[in-house]
Amino acid sequence: MSTRDLLAEAHHLAVAYLEGAADRHVGGTVDREALLERLGGPLPDGPSDPHLVVANLARDADPGIVASIGPRYFGFVTGGALPVTVAADWLVSAWDQNGAMYVMSPALAVMEDIVAGWLLEMLQLPAGASVGFVTGAHMANFTCLAAARHEVLRRAGWNVEEHGLQGAPRVAIVAGEHAHISVIGALRMLGFGANAVVRVPVDEQGRVQLAAFERTLAGVDGPLIVCAQAGNVGSGGSDPIAGMVAAARPRGAWVHVDGAFGLWAAAVPELASQVTGIDTADSWTTDAHKWLNVPYDSGLAIVAHPAAHRAAMGLQASYLIRGTDEQRIGMDWVPESSRRARVIPLYALFRALGREGIQSMIRQNVTLARRMAARLANVPGVHVVNDVVLNQVLVRFDGDSQRAPDETTTDVIRRVQADGTCWAGGATWFRDQVMRISVSNWSTTEQDIDRSADAILGCYKASLQEGA
Repeated sequence: MSTRDLLAEAHHLAVAYLEGAADRHVGGTVDREALLERLGGPLPDGPSDPHLVVANLARDADPGIVASIGPRYFGFVTGGALPVTVAADWLVSAWDQNGAMYVMSPALAVMEDIVAGWLLEMLQLPAGASVGFVTGAHMANFTCLAAARHEVLRRAGWNVEEHGLQGAPRVAIVAGEHAHISVIGALRMLGFGANAVVRVPVDEQGRVQLAAFERTLAGVDGPLIVCAQAGNVGSGGSDPIAGMVAAARPRGAWVHVDGAFGLWAAAVPELASQVTGIDTADSWTTDAHKWLNVPYDSGLAIVAHPAAHRAAMGLQASYLIRGTDEQRIGMDWVPESSRRARVIPLYALFRALGREGIQSMIRQNVTLARRMAARLANVPGVHVVNDVVLNQVLVRFDGDSQRAPDETTTDVIRRVQADGTCWAGGATWFRDQVMRISVSNWSTTEQDIDRSADAILGCYKASLQEGA
């Protein structure tokens, strides 16, 4: 079979999936053992017909494919993939460019520079900031916090890239009690340890309490890194970033903002007040595969101090050919050397939607999240426990004489996932079990929200009836 025929077969299978995604059972429909039986077997001894490999792969994996690109998937702040970004991503695989250096792909390096400029303009961040294109918010947090580690230790007279952390001045890390696990994971990888983080109390929406933050700063010494949050993964609420920067700056602190999805509030005029002062921080993290709706994987590490950013990430070797200063060396800004050309779908997105189209997509999701909250909260026994300021809805279900609310809520989540009309996950919110709904997909409509709300309420009713 020719390459053209093989790609045509893959195109046919992909289009069939894309066109049917909105009507699929949203979650997987088989268990692990069934998937092992369908996909496994002994290591093949010899070659197989590529046509059969592709056809059988699509057939056998299908029951375990989650329709996360569909309009009623509300789990994990997962965006869909706009058609233009999927098409661009196909070109990424066909071109197979390595994003490490300009000489490896001049077009890719130039696109990274262009998209970085568009990104900073849209988010109203400092025009001179450096941008790294990484896998997601975890690696973006790692990159930004590595730059932070470099800079606060440099100011203390220590070169961490040359000498490591053994013997270095102790760095204080301050973050809210609801700091995202990816921030903690990044700090662990950077050698600080999860227990080294000084936690600050938060309010009922998971936002850092500014007075408590100021008191906390008064109790720590030495080089200081502050981690703020734009968009709590549960409530969507953002920390008082302007006040945190104002309090931390006299201490010479580096302020990092984890904004995997909430950073995009800065791009929409009527939402921007939620992240006032965000441009005064030192670094920022966000995901493109969340609210920008490009295919996985796509994260962004943004640093206001390019010298610190490059010092933390850059590598030198005789065979790594560097050109002029104007030629972007992608590996200077990320933890990877070889990497996929993940900027290309982003470039296509900005070209296709522009500023207004991206703002409209974000507004639509916020409006639909509020519609979902209103539909659910209108029913006795159903409680929306957060202020719906962005795209997050947290829901708790009353129990009955036989079951507590935690048990009922867990049961409703299980029933919703089994029903397949939509998919929503569970979480713990201040020790209570809740259903977590994230409206992040470009293709979700009012009809999808209403259909999903009806299914969730139907599952709640069935849960109560069965428990009675």
